[in-house]
Amino acid sequence: MLTPPSDATPVPASRGDGGVQSVERAFTVLSLLADHGGQLSLSEVADLSGLPLPTAHRLLKTMASSGHVSRLPDRRYGLGPRLIGLGQKATSLLHLWALPHLTRLVDVVGETANLAVLDGSHVVYVAQVPSRHNMRMFTEVGRRVSPHCTGVGKAMLAALDPEQADRVINSLDFTAQTPHTIVTPDALRSALDGVRQQGYAIDDGEQEIGVRCLAVAFQVGPSIAACSVSGPAARLTDETVRAAAPAVAECAQAVAAAMEKNRADQQG
Repeated sequence: MLTPPSDATPVPASRGDGGVQSVERAFTVLSLLADHGGQLSLSEVADLSGLPLPTAHRLLKTMASSGHVSRLPDRRYGLGPRLIGLGQKATSLLHLWALPHLTRLVDVVGETANLAVLDGSHVVYVAQVPSRHNMRMFTEVGRRVSPHCTGVGKAMLAALDPEQADRVINSLDFTAQTPHTIVTPDALRSALDGVRQQGYAIDDGEQEIGVRCLAVAFQVGPSIAACSVSGPAARLTDETVRAAAPAVAECAQAVAAAMEKNRADQQG
């Protein structure tokens, strides 16, 4: 059975400002589509949002005409192509806000620094500053991977409300990328308990043999993200990880502050 996110509330039935109310409802519908695999039926949108069926239909029809929602052949509704451009511009802004802090992290730790966000059941890398070593890690910005085999993914799942984390975990296929990849929901939940206790996550050759990653998550408003450093296991030893963890946490706090400042500026 489909359920709304644990932090979501039904859209208010009425408000004094009809324009604001319509915008809130539209964003609620888009968020519900994103949280449920990108597509829902009209009745599912109405049930999950708490909107009357005719209201949900009008909203979906309006957003479909603008390209923010697509009407699918099976009569369901999905996220529309207009959102791709918006997402690309948002990613560019995240890169700009994070760049100085990631650069500082590379200076301190010496390994490649990354910024990733959680998009539904996938991790998306949105910014990176490469290490200055000849042998260094490289992840293409925009790459989408499963959270179960990445440090940033585990860090973000551990930072979510347990009910939200379970929804993501239950949607994963747990494909093994290496012999070290976590391949069951229970093993991942156990790993997330360890992340919460130590305050950071480790990818120990779970995505790629011989590569380690140290990640710390942060949240700004409804958005969850993580900063990380990645490098060869020979350099990112246990001792190095323990020494680097405070710097990664400081970077995460700095990027969160930059995002929060922009968020406050936009609202003000």
